[in-house]
Amino acid sequence: MPCILTPAQIAEYHKHGLVFARGLFDADEVDLLRRAMEEDPMIRDHAIDRADKEGGATRISLWNRAGDSVYGLAARSARMVDTAEALIGEPVYHYQSKLTAKNPGEGGAWEWHQDYGYWYYNGCLRPDMLSIQIALDRSDTENGCLRILQGSHLAGRIDHVTATDKQNEADPERIAQLQARFETVDCVLDPGDAVIFHCNALHRSEQNLSAKRRWTLIICYNAVSNDTVTRVDDRYYVPLERVDDAAIRRAGLRFAAGAAEHFTTGAYVPDLSHAS
Repeated sequence: MPCILTPAQIAEYHKHGLVFARGLFDADEVDLLRRAMEEDPMIRDHAIDRADKEGGATRISLWNRAGDSVYGLAARSARMVDTAEALIGEPVYHYQSKLTAKNPGEGGAWEWHQDYGYWYYNGCLRPDMLSIQIALDRSDTENGCLRILQGSHLAGRIDHVTATDKQNEADPERIAQLQARFETVDCVLDPGDAVIFHCNALHRSEQNLSAKRRWTLIICYNAVSNDTVTRVDDRYYVPLERVDDAAIRRAGLRFAAGAAEHFTTGAYVPDLSHAS
């Protein structure tokens, strides 16, 4: 399957740093992905709480390889890989995936940050990277949807500071200046919808104080030529075996097998005390 975006949408991504892909996954595919996030023991056993500055926390599970689980096949599906390659402009590999689980009344906030503000410290030399957030539940302003500063990716990598022991945040003074210049876009998604955003796009999400759950699956890609120059973690290049889009339905509710997905056991927060 070719890239699911039109030329106009590709141009929108490069201009604004984000683009929406409505209905990227059908209802039955979303049901498989949602059930896998809820029922797979590997997802449950590797859950980590990411605290915010107000005492809330978002529960995440994060893995660095795309295996043969239904969610690994989703990351390897042609619709995802071809779209990532069209936007980045060259072959890509799976960099990481994660479940972000904001449960009713307790899901924490994510402070303003850039993904490249983290990934730079993984040894990625260029910001030729992106994320695709797929809604497993309805995601809106009531339950803490993603918010992106449209066009902020053009500002380049911004200095980050420590927010909590589980989060870094972009320099608040710089954020205030950028908020005055760039529109904040609320990424309202129905299940199966996705928002694709550049690794330098500034984004955050509020706490989920509503009675509605907000779970999303985020799959990230890196250019093969931008392979990490360090090997301190396992986000370095591993060839990505693309599968056809029907592989998700053929797999059904298939969970992770053993350690194939390389689940993390702790939150990765760069030590900024050593940053220049």
